Amino acid sequence: MTDIRTRFDGLRAAEHADPADLDALWSDLATVEVDEMLGAWRGGDFATGHVASAVLEKVRWHGKRFDSPLEAVPLVCRDENGELHSNLAAGGGGEASLWPVGFRGEVTATMVYDKLPVLDHFKKVDADTVMGIMNGKLATTFGIDDLYYFWLERDA
Repeated sequence: MTDIRTRFDGLRAAEHADPADLDALWSDLATVEVDEMLGAWRGGDFATGHVASAVLEKVRWHGKRFDSPLEAVPLVCRDENGELHSNLAAGGGGEASLWPVGFRGEVTATMVYDKLPVLDHFKKVDADTVMGIMNGKLATTFGIDDLYYFWLERDA
């Protein structure tokens, strides 16, 4: 059986990532504790064709930052000058927090948006990489029911 990192890297590089393959990888990953998520993260997504991908590209999404469990910045983006900032407008006007939340029968670190009916669940690929699944009322937020699959790597 191929190791977790090889599977993750293959799906991340794929021109099209099948959600069934992403779900299979997700089920093999270890859960994450809230404290393990603290710090700055650079992000990207898997090529599933989800509308959130185009939205994040438009706002020049860089990643997320977790200063404490109650102080999370879900949309760290680049401005016109390349400087990082929190894009409150794209995040529904608020930031977020981190909680241990049950998802698919496991409790794992989850980012809860302050002003959107959306949850980002995280599982560990390795010490510096996590996979995320955006869940919640995505039809309300994006007009689509499909889950959004993404990844985060620790940002120096």
